[in-house]
Amino acid sequence: LETMKLKEDLNPLLLQVFRSVVWIYSAITFIPWYFFSGAGTNLERSRQIKARSVSGHPAGPYRSANSQEKLVAWLHHGVNTLDKMFEHAAKKFPQRDCLGTREVLSEEDELQPNGKVFKKVILGNYNWLSYEEAYQAAKCFGSGLTALGQKPLCNIAIICETRAEWIVASQACFMYNFPLVTLYATLGLTAIAHGLNETEITHIITSKDLLQQRLKDILCDVPRLQYIIVVDSKPTTWKDIPRGITVYSMDTVKEIGSKPENSKYFFKQKEQPQTSDIAVIMYTSGSTGIPKGVMISHGNIIAGITGMAERIPNLNESDTYIGYLPLAHVLELSAELVCISHGCRIGYSSPQTLADQSTKIKKGSKGDTSVLKPTLMAAVPEIMDRIYKNVMTKVEEMSKFQKTLFVLAYNYKMEQISKGYSTPLCDSLVFKRVRALLGGNTRVLLSGGAPLSAATQRFMNICLCCPVGQGYGLTETCGAGTISEVWDYSTGRVGAPLVCSEITLKDWEEGGYYSTDEPNPRGEILIGGPNVTMGYYKNKTKNEDFFVDENGQRWFCTGDIGEFHPDGCLKIIDRKKDLVKLQAGEYVSLGKVEAVLKNCPLIDNICAYANSDQSYVISFVVPNHKQLMLLAEQMQVKGTWEEICNSSQMEKEALRIITEAAISAKLERFEIPKKIRLSAEPWTPETGLVTDAFKLKRKELKTHYQEDIERMYGGK
Repeated sequence: LETMKLKEDLNPLLLQVFRSVVWIYSAITFIPWYFFSGAGTNLERSRQIKARSVSGHPAGPYRSANSQEKLVAWLHHGVNTLDKMFEHAAKKFPQRDCLGTREVLSEEDELQPNGKVFKKVILGNYNWLSYEEAYQAAKCFGSGLTALGQKPLCNIAIICETRAEWIVASQACFMYNFPLVTLYATLGLTAIAHGLNETEITHIITSKDLLQQRLKDILCDVPRLQYIIVVDSKPTTWKDIPRGITVYSMDTVKEIGSKPENSKYFFKQKEQPQTSDIAVIMYTSGSTGIPKGVMISHGNIIAGITGMAERIPNLNESDTYIGYLPLAHVLELSAELVCISHGCRIGYSSPQTLADQSTKIKKGSKGDTSVLKPTLMAAVPEIMDRIYKNVMTKVEEMSKFQKTLFVLAYNYKMEQISKGYSTPLCDSLVFKRVRALLGGNTRVLLSGGAPLSAATQRFMNICLCCPVGQGYGLTETCGAGTISEVWDYSTGRVGAPLVCSEITLKDWEEGGYYSTDEPNPRGEILIGGPNVTMGYYKNKTKNEDFFVDENGQRWFCTGDIGEFHPDGCLKIIDRKKDLVKLQAGEYVSLGKVEAVLKNCPLIDNICAYANSDQSYVISFVVPNHKQLMLLAEQMQVKGTWEEICNSSQMEKEALRIITEAAISAKLERFEIPKKIRLSAEPWTPETGLVTDAFKLKRKELKTHYQEDIERMYGGK
């Protein structure tokens, strides 16, 4: 707790006075507040046992306390496929808002001081499709696709940004039983072509921008392709489209589908999907090799979203969710389907227009969170780390008085939270402005995709005044595995198994992890349950990570190492693939080193690297622009950003700061990087050095920095 507090730069006498006032205030208000706010029950809940081993053995299988007898596979009885789920929602909430998109009022180019031109937009209010309208649109679109020759149980692909049309198109495919192949727009072109050919695609759904910028170059490499459906409403004439391929707009396909002669295509009872039919083939961007297509059945998704929904308290039709992460990612798709199954409204956004300060929003106009005011939001740690760093930079720029007030309130609230108490006064006086960054109404933040640092999680709890449900799951388990409970304010853990899954720990001798370890059982995490997917598409060799037990239940071996705490919550402590043995025989977990050093303000991103024939770790670091420039000023190093990053003097000083951070975080001597390379370019999915979820692609990073590796290990 002490290490996460902010430094109090205040006269000791004043500090004592402040603490006395706080103590008196707390003493007077504590008893009435305690009874009225339900703090006691929250504390009790956070101390409860959340999962138990059903066998009594420390290896498990561990199940959630409320699914000890049997795992849960669906939300409503008989609603066991995605078409039934959408139909159920459309009947229950026909007139409620379902999918919202902001109107583009104007676009303009803005010249930056460095001569670059940025595109800025001014956006209006959200326009909404009701549940009934979205259902009818999906029905007509599916009928139109059938009229264009798309057959049930034949794959269809979507490569498109996160937007309302994505969900309408996907619901059409679920309804008519067309397995939907999803591919990230940022995968390399050869990887996209590989996915389209492996799944034998004839029809592809995309957007105007992606067709022009990405897909156009590979159309000739996808010989079976006949139809491209563009979701943008403005019709354009298409030049340079190869012969034999026809481009339609989504509206045209819906019109074709709603013609009286095509109403015979409206889905028939006998062709409705079965629970075991494939709903989605999701290509994972994979941190290794060519992407693999994960086959996810209707039953898998229904089970996964049932498990997720159970961890969001009082989820109902009054909630608003903001969608901006890629829908080709299992976290975002599951979260949006959870919302649809409960009648929530989903407003669409993008990382460039999310907040008032976002890069595409014109200064003085409103970002998406300010207009939508969402109550629920999913975020990858990358984005939360960015918010954390931005706010902390702003705090540094405050006047002495404001800064002191912020720091005292921050530390006071941290103490209160760790006891399970809330701080209404601090929230309304100090943190209201920070909370307004995400619209001011957020009640739950879901985090997934990568580990969230304890400091960032605490910051979110304190400044955004809302709990963070940290989750753990993989595409192979339909995004479901564990999610921490909302009233569990501990950090660094991913919670108990969801009601749809169970988890077993398998001993891993090489890494020295056993279920008999003290104080907590440790081992490789195996996830079992109705959410475990059907394996990789046309990829028998890779399917050895899946197995079926004697009861016919599917399991997946994750390759992640975890430990179970006495209350049944899981903590991810290592990854099999990230373990490197140094020359002297010490094992270094690269992921652990990175997670610790990412908390250093100087570091925006870091990749640790070690060769087994060497005695030390090295690292590639993407430095924080502002912090490094301040450091350069202190060191009197001048030059462009590239020159500063390439300066050996700066490299040395940055390494000194990183080493200090590593020592204070109690890293072992052999885990601390001995040499670093400062990278002037940030790592984005476009560079191919990280996946869409911003996970490091170690192989690509190694190739990219090969010369530096040789230099750092060659003693030059």
